[in-house]
Amino acid sequence: MNIYKLGIKNALSNPLSTMLSIVLMLLSIGLISLMFQVTRQLDNKLAGNIRGIDMVLGAKGSPLQLVLSSVLHVDAPTGNINFGEAKKIARNPLVKQGIPVSYGDNYKGFRILGTEKSFLELYRAETEEGRIWEKPFEVVVGALAAERLQLKVGSTFSGSHGLMENSAEHHDHHPLTVVGVLKPTNTVADQLIICNLESVWLVHEHGHDDHGTESGKAEQGEEPHEHQEEEGEHPHEHDEGHDHDHEHEHDHGQVPDEDREITSMLIKFKNPMGMVSLPRMINDNTNMQAALPNYEIERLSTLLSAGSRAIAFIAAVIMLVSAISIFVNLYKAVRERKYEMALLRTYGASRGQLLLAVMVEGLVIGITGFLAGIIFSRLGMLVLGSYVEESYRYALGNAGIMKEEIFLFIFTVILTIFATIMAAVPVFYLNVSKILAEDD
Repeated sequence: MNIYKLGIKNALSNPLSTMLSIVLMLLSIGLISLMFQVTRQLDNKLAGNIRGIDMVLGAKGSPLQLVLSSVLHVDAPTGNINFGEAKKIARNPLVKQGIPVSYGDNYKGFRILGTEKSFLELYRAETEEGRIWEKPFEVVVGALAAERLQLKVGSTFSGSHGLMENSAEHHDHHPLTVVGVLKPTNTVADQLIICNLESVWLVHEHGHDDHGTESGKAEQGEEPHEHQEEEGEHPHEHDEGHDHDHEHEHDHGQVPDEDREITSMLIKFKNPMGMVSLPRMINDNTNMQAALPNYEIERLSTLLSAGSRAIAFIAAVIMLVSAISIFVNLYKAVRERKYEMALLRTYGASRGQLLLAVMVEGLVIGITGFLAGIIFSRLGMLVLGSYVEESYRYALGNAGIMKEEIFLFIFTVILTIFATIMAAVPVFYLNVSKILAEDD
């Protein structure tokens, strides 16, 4: 007599109640596992993206919005700030490094970010193909963006104005050229198209001139290019002997960097004193605001944790209902099969063997429900990951089997064994002769 086969056959003999118990277990395990997966992914993403950034300097507005837009790149910016004023803050003795960032365009939903090469160093981004930009309108592309957009070294494209993918205004007057593709970093750098600040400034300046001044003069019958030659302002004319600084100034329409605007500046302090004194000074005495990423992300996590607790509570209730369902179904099955159990006793089966058969039946339900729940959570991550990537260009991977899920499996087994033992109590009180006599 194989007790294990007997337990499995008993579980399959009542498919409706067994399936109900499995579905309840599947839902509870799936929700809890999905919550573990999402929490792990978010924690890893947030920690990796804010690493090395102590403060974000930007326009007045919501500090959380400033962090989301400038560090995580999932929101609209609060506005622009003067580059010269931001550089004064970056030269403060308490500041170790200031990285300017500027954006306002996208290519098929992926943001085009103007910054300095120190931004790549911040995220430890290295080129897998090609090189880093050396002049305006050269870009490097993050690994995810390159894969999704099918961009490679030598590709050219034109950005669209704004951060919306379906923007109707394109900057066709200055196409961008891909000179490098970055290695995967598992940070926001993977989803960005990155260039120098001059590229962003020149695109918008020339876009304004092209759509405004030149078109207006064309309507009046003037030749815009000839006029620019007379004024000496043609953006593409450079003498071979011009040095880089003069070319830089000429391209900018002779406007110094100090009078230009950026979206924000990412600040790293030399010591904790900077975090204590500098943000308050900026918020009180300037027309800019200082936001602390660690504080804002912690506040965001606190807001999100309310939803996580609600999901965990619902999942715990479902798991309790599942355990009750297993108990009820097994208790009913034991009472209905008391004659078969009495016969097994006459053939030499012990009470321990009968208990083991019931326990195998319960564990089949519990473990099957757990495995189905894990599969359900992975499918949920695929769906959620597709949505997040479509909406925010973030790639959520698979965290694999987590230690929390191992503990969850142990808890599931213990809960199932407890429900099984409670349901198998009648096994210990079988009156074999009475049961067989009554049945006769």
